[in-house]
Amino acid sequence: MPIQYLPREKVFRDPVHNYIHVRHQVILDLIDTPEFQRLRRIKQLGVADEVFQGAEHTRFTHSLGVYEITREICDNFAVNYPTQTAGDGLWDDSERLVALCAALLHDIGHGAYSHTFEHIFGTDHEAITRQILTDASTNVNRILRGVAPDFPAQVASVIAHTYPNPQVVQMISSQIDADRMDYLLRDAYNTGTKYGEFDLTRVLRVMRPYAGGIGFDANGMHAVEDYIVSRFQMYQQIYFHPVSRGMEMILTHLLQRAKSLYEAGKFDSKFNPRLLIPFFERDFTLKDYLRLDDGVLNTYFTYWLDYPDPVLRDLADRFLSRRPLKSVTFTDQTAGLLPKLRDLVQQAGFDPDYYTAENDSFDLPYDQYDPSAANPKTQIEIIQADGTLEELSTLSRLVAAISGQASGDKRFYFPKIMLKQDPEAAHAAQYQAFQAHVLNGALIGS
Repeated sequence: MPIQYLPREKVFRDPVHNYIHVRHQVILDLIDTPEFQRLRRIKQLGVADEVFQGAEHTRFTHSLGVYEITREICDNFAVNYPTQTAGDGLWDDSERLVALCAALLHDIGHGAYSHTFEHIFGTDHEAITRQILTDASTNVNRILRGVAPDFPAQVASVIAHTYPNPQVVQMISSQIDADRMDYLLRDAYNTGTKYGEFDLTRVLRVMRPYAGGIGFDANGMHAVEDYIVSRFQMYQQIYFHPVSRGMEMILTHLLQRAKSLYEAGKFDSKFNPRLLIPFFERDFTLKDYLRLDDGVLNTYFTYWLDYPDPVLRDLADRFLSRRPLKSVTFTDQTAGLLPKLRDLVQQAGFDPDYYTAENDSFDLPYDQYDPSAANPKTQIEIIQADGTLEELSTLSRLVAAISGQASGDKRFYFPKIMLKQDPEAAHAAQYQAFQAHVLNGALIGS
């Protein structure tokens, strides 16, 4: 079927990319589907807006941004590196539409408060993304089938990293791809963190195809270094922020408490979360999944402010009123103190199953390729003047210094009142005993 173009280019105004350009009818049709419009109701950064108040942007805006960066990559390749003969490793522009659709739809399977929800209910947003693309009941599938009968499976194979052209796969998923580049710039913009910015224009300019995927011209290596450092800073300052993680712990325990009450047959029928029951029962359909978004969960949490169970009621209030758990860092050497601290929290009147938590967040700023790894990363290749490839960290001292070096921390979460300093308080003895093991935000031995 011939590709259909819009009679006039459609544009979306965007704070990161200025304009997002749409020329293909199928792209506009996909944007208009209910499955894609649902992404307007799912925040990109989950609960991070409880710390960075501007971080209210959505999976919808991010998905459009990933599409736009992919479109710019395709334009660059089509103009500067068009294929001349079969197998020459240059860009075949007949791959453009599958790349654009995969970019636009790569996050369509994310659920309400996506990563927390996945942890509690065992869902997999990438598997659900592929299901949305290939299930004949969805509007997305119907539109993709209009391109060609096997087109939904082709787009899904890009998401699954099995598409035969590695150039298309690496546009969407690699250590420097359209997905990461958009979310770094978009998250930096919305959180007000300037160190998350990098020179996108230069990175795209020096990007080029080769037979094994996508590489970068040697004269653009410093722009790629800048991207790596920006990503490192964003993970440390935004994605791993301890207060955001404290709110995630509240959300996690809130959903766990509701699930536990339901499984025990103790959930008050007046407060039944009808749209969540299929997930409590581990028997949900794609239709059930697509009915959920952040607002649906927040509505149930609001109902639960009046719930008879004091734990569920309190956790709902803590989440809606922004009262995160506090935290301290711990190491392997101080982890032995955690049972004692949980016991003190319990003595102070809190159920440790719902008011304490361990959380670790680590990231590799740059992960050198290791074919023996369970999920080997695609390395960043720098293309030399003679056409040979050099892995980035072998040329960059800066990247070499942080390659393979996991950064992050382990934290123990607990109610803020455990740090209260009031000798007249009801549980002053427990508070004092707890604080004896805390110094400068870290656990210490006695």
